[in-house]
This record gives sequence, structure tokens and C-alpha cells, in this order.
Amino acid sequence: MLETKHRALITEAARRGDPHLAQLRLCFQLLSLSTAIDRDCATRLAPHGLSEGRFIVLFLLHGAEGGLSPHQLAERAGVTRATISGLLDGLQRDGLLQRRSDAEDGRRLQIVLTARGKRLAADLFDQHTQWIGGLFNGLDSGEQAQLSLLLEKVWRYTHAGQEKGT
Repeated sequence: MLETKHRALITEAARRGDPHLAQLRLCFQLLSLSTAIDRDCATRLAPHGLSEGRFIVLFLLHGAEGGLSPHQLAERAGVTRATISGLLDGLQRDGLLQRRSDAEDGRRLQIVLTARGKRLAADLFDQHTQWIGGLFNGLDSGEQAQLSLLLEKVWRYTHAGQEKGT
């Protein structure tokens, strides 16, 4: 289950007699799993001309009645305004969204999905959630709850977990 680079690090840590070998292996297993999921996600979205970032924008717009501003999209997606601008440009070129002047303030933009964008977002969201759910088919509900608690415990020891106080 470990990626080659992680196996090499484990081998070197074992050679050095590192006392944290078990913890290193757990971390590298988690990183390898995350990378595998990211790759699978990219493979699933690529035939639709989408990256994960573009999919997230579609998903956010699909759930927003009346559209969102570029600033709101960037904030909700957790990306910079420059990044959201590039994502929007590509999605607009592909005919999946439109930029419209805000009805109340013509200086502001509202981003809305086209009919094609709405269909794609709805179809992909259903497919994507089924795929993600399937990743955990081998775990019963108790094991899923236990895994969630264990991951949350580890999260608390990360820099991000300490910043958020969770």
C-alpha cells in the first residue's frame, strides 16, 4: 500500500533504528491512500474536462440559488482570487458557466451555471458521492465511526488542527 518513496523512507528509518517506525508507517500509509484517492478522483473527472478545482466550483454554483460572486467562490473553495479567476475562465470557455452583472449593483459580477453546467454538476455530484461512499464499503458503520475519531485525534496534532483548536 505504500508508495515507492515512502517505502524507501521506511527502509532507511528501519536501518537507522528509528524508534518511531510504526508511526512513520501509519503516516505514510495515510499519505499513500490520500494520493491514490486524489489520482482516482482526477481520473474520474478528466473525461469531463474537469480538475478537482473546477468540479468544486461547479458543485458550489449548483447549490447556490442565483449564483455567487467570484470573491464568494474563492472563499468557499479555499483558493485565491487569482486561482478562482483561472478556474472560471476555463469553465466559461467550456460553456459551463456565465458571468453576469449583479442585478442590484452592475459593478459586481455574479457567476451562474449554464443549463449544461447544471446537468453536468448534478450528474457528477451523484457519481462522485457514490464513488466516495464505495471507498468505505469494507468498513461497517462502527469501524467508520472509529476511523473518523482516530483521524480527528491525529488532526489535532497537526499545525492546522492546533490553529483551529479542534
